[in-house]
Amino acid sequence: MAAVDIDVPVDTEAQIRTPEDLERQAEGYKEQGNVFYSQKDYSEAFNYYTKAIDASPKNASYYGNRAATLMMLCRFREALEDSQQAVRLDDCFMKGHLREGKCHLSLGNAMAASRCFQKVLELEPSNREAQQENKNAVALLEFERMADFGFEKRDFRKVVFCMDRALGVASACHRFKILKAECLALLGRYPEAQSVASDILRMDSTNADALYVRGLCLYYEDCIDKAVQFFVQALRMAPDHEKARLACRNAKALKAKKDEGNQAFKNNNYEAAYQLYTEALTIDPNNIKTNAKLYCNRATAGAKLNKVNQAIEDCTSAIKLDDTYIKAYLRRAQCYMNTEQYEEAVRDYEKVYQTEKTSDHKHLLKTAQLELKKSKRKDYYKVLGVGKNATDDEIKKAYRKRALMHHPDRHSAATPEVQKEEEKKFKEVGEAFTVLSDPKKKVRYDNGHDLDDDGCFDGRDFDANNIFRAFFGGGGGGGFSFDSSPDNGPGNFFFQFG
Repeated sequence: MAAVDIDVPVDTEAQIRTPEDLERQAEGYKEQGNVFYSQKDYSEAFNYYTKAIDASPKNASYYGNRAATLMMLCRFREALEDSQQAVRLDDCFMKGHLREGKCHLSLGNAMAASRCFQKVLELEPSNREAQQENKNAVALLEFERMADFGFEKRDFRKVVFCMDRALGVASACHRFKILKAECLALLGRYPEAQSVASDILRMDSTNADALYVRGLCLYYEDCIDKAVQFFVQALRMAPDHEKARLACRNAKALKAKKDEGNQAFKNNNYEAAYQLYTEALTIDPNNIKTNAKLYCNRATAGAKLNKVNQAIEDCTSAIKLDDTYIKAYLRRAQCYMNTEQYEEAVRDYEKVYQTEKTSDHKHLLKTAQLELKKSKRKDYYKVLGVGKNATDDEIKKAYRKRALMHHPDRHSAATPEVQKEEEKKFKEVGEAFTVLSDPKKKVRYDNGHDLDDDGCFDGRDFDANNIFRAFFGGGGGGGFSFDSSPDNGPGNFFFQFG
C-alpha cells in the first residue's frame, strides 16, 4: 500500500517555525521517499527526498538518499553532485563516499573513484563493496591504457573490445562511447557507430564529439556534403576540435578534387580526369568508399585512354576496398572482354548476376560465356590472318597466301618434324577457308555453334588437298608442282596443266 503524504494543512504549516518541527517534517518526507524507493518508483522517491532537503538542507543522509535515487534513474552527474554535498556535510558518511565513487566510476573517472573507495576503506577496512569497486576502478584504468595503445597502433578492433569492457563498468561515460563509435566508424561499421553517436546526441545535442562521429560516418559513406555540415556544427560547439577540423578540410578537398575529375571526364578531357582522380586518391587513404569510387572512375578514364591493364588494376583496387561495388566488377569485366580474357570476364559477370539478377546482367553473362566457348575453339580468323569483319575477297586472298605457304610439297626437303607441322597448318588453313567462305557455316561459327551439328561440318572427313585443288583449279587432270629453277626462285609454285 502506497504511503500517504503527511503534508499538514497550509494554515498549520505556516505556523511551523522551530528547527525541531522542520526536522520532523523532513523526516516524514524522507520516510515517504524510502517507501517509494522500495517500490522502485524512483521519480516519486526523488520528489520526496527533494522535499526533505528543502526542509532540512544540512542533513547529509537526505542528499545521500537522493543520490541513490538519481543513480537508479541513471542521472549520474546529478547523483555525483548530491553525494559530494553529502560528504561535505559529513566527511565520515561512508555511504556518501561509496556513492560518490560509484558515480565517478559510472562516468569513467577511475582515479577519482578509487580515491573515494580508499576513503570508505579507511572508515571501514572490511567493506567488501568498496574493495570490489576499487578493483573495478583499477581494471577500468587498465582498459583505458590498452585502448590508448591500440588507437595509437590503429588496432581499432582492440579499442572497441576494451571500450566494451570499460562500458560494462562505466556505463554512463560519454568519452568511452565516443571512442568506441569513432573506432566503429574507422572499421566501416557505420550503423553501429551512428547509433552510439545518436544516443549521446539525444541526451546532449551540443556534444561536439558525437557530432564529429556522425559526420565521420557520413564522410566514410561518401555523403560528403552532409558530413561537412556535421563537422561545421561540431566546430561551432568546440572551435578547438582538431579531429573535426582535419576531417572537414579533407572532406572539402576530396569533394572538390573528385568533382573536378568528373567535370573533366564529361568534357572528354580524359588525361586531365585521370590525373585529378589520381590526386584525389592521395587525400585520405581511410575513406574507403570514396576511394573505391575514385579507383573505378580512374579505371573508366584509363579505358578511354587505352590503358586497359591499368584500368583492370584500378578496378581490382576498388573491389578490394568495397567487394560489393557492382560498377567496379562491370568495368573490370568489360576490360577483360576487350582483352579477350574471357574466363575472368565470366567470373566477374557471374558475381554481378548473383548480386543483381537483372536481364541486362544476364545478357552480359551469356555474351561472356559465349565468347569463352568460342575462344576455346580453333580461331579460323587467326589461322587465315584476317579480322572478324573480313570480306569474301580478303578471305580468299588470305587462303591463297597461307595455303601456298604451308603446302606439304613446298616442305618436302624439310625434316619429318617440320613436314608434320606444316601439314597440320595446311589442313587448318583448309578448314578455316571451308568454314569462312561458306555463308551458312560462317554464321554458325560466328554465333558460337558447333559446326558438326546438323551435319554442317565434320573435320574428321575433311581433305585439305581437295579444297586446295578446287580453289586453284587443279581439277580435270591438271597438276601442280614447285619449281626450283632460277627464273622462278627457290620453292616458287606454278601450275602445269595436262
